[in-house]
Amino acid sequence: MADNPITKEVLLNEEQMDGKINLYARVTVAPYGVLACHTHHGETETYYILSGQGVYNDNGEDRPAAPGDVFFCQDGGSHGLTNTSGEPLAFMALIIRK
Repeated sequence: MADNPITKEVLLNEEQMDGKINLYARVTVAPYGVLACHTHHGETETYYILSGQGVYNDNGEDRPAAPGDVFFCQDGGSHGLTNTSGEPLAFMALIIRK
């Protein structure tokens, strides 16, 4: 696994989104890297998988992740993502405040 498995390119910041959106970014998980499972409070997060293969953890349930898949984490929910391939896994991340 890479030393720094996650890179994030913020496309629009909070100010540009009038404070309603916490994050709109392209995120890349390095080959065999892990975006650790985490919980959202007062916000939701959507992932749209652009490229690569992996496993999405949805509140403890693993689901395959491939290009075109969309995953939604509700307020109070937890999620994470593991890249299971030798290629980078890229996705769009959108965090919306409640």
